[in-house]
Amino acid sequence: MSWVSAVARLRARREPGVLVTVATVRGHAPRRAGAKLVVGREESWGSIGGGNIEAVAIDRARELIGTAEPEPELMEFALNDKVGNAHGVQCCGGVVSVLLEPLPVVPAVAVFGIGHVGLELARVLARHSLDLHLVDSRSEILTDERLTVLADAVAQVRVHHTPLLPEEVLSELPPGAHVLIMTHDHAEDAALVDASLRTSGLGSIGLIGSTAKWARFRRRLATEGGHEEAAIDRVRTPIGMPGIAGKEPATIAVSVAADLLRTFEQERATAPPEPGGTGDGAGGGASGGASEGA
Repeated sequence: MSWVSAVARLRARREPGVLVTVATVRGHAPRRAGAKLVVGREESWGSIGGGNIEAVAIDRARELIGTAEPEPELMEFALNDKVGNAHGVQCCGGVVSVLLEPLPVVPAVAVFGIGHVGLELARVLARHSLDLHLVDSRSEILTDERLTVLADAVAQVRVHHTPLLPEEVLSELPPGAHVLIMTHDHAEDAALVDASLRTSGLGSIGLIGSTAKWARFRRRLATEGGHEEAAIDRVRTPIGMPGIAGKEPATIAVSVAADLLRTFEQERATAPPEPGGTGDGAGGGASGGASEGA
């Protein structure tokens, strides 16, 4: 398997990893500069030359996987018989530097409703490394022509056309996915909020709308939905950064995206360690400012 495919496999599995690259070579070495190895929690793909270099790099990569906010590292190996190695002698005679680049699990976001606000929000979020799910019950909203603005996305964009039950997408989302509800139909919004509260493992739940809209939803969630007040309090509305009151779609989108990015930062800072790691804390977060339209 190529290193590109291995990175894609880890991302699809939503597992952290480390990309290990031979950065420089002076003298003789097992592999040339550019050789790559991808390390996961339990598997690895590719090779940077085997022996002590590779074994030490894998050990260190798995230590990085277990830390809360790993940073890239550069390691140097002298390949001679005078160096004490943890995993045997390599005496090729050269010097090798190896770059370790963490591959974190990226955030996941689902935007329900890709109308004028939703599309602007997708354009902003698509510029970031995350898994972005775009959901709408209207086929004309999800045409290739309309979504061309996302063609150069950094995010991995997944489009879901759900003409009958948009809430079914919730069960397909990865654990910790953040949900933003801004459809064209208040009845659809209400069904999505109710279903989100019944779906375990989601991250924050944000709802666009006015205070009056939320007051109606809140009553129905308690009386008809049977949700406890503590559960209902998970829903953040209005969404976005407090103090940004503009109602233009692009303004709302920037406000909501900024608040969501802040949530990601908070989650990274408080994320618990991987098994065997060294981090501490517990994750969490939500979004909360813009109040109009989808």
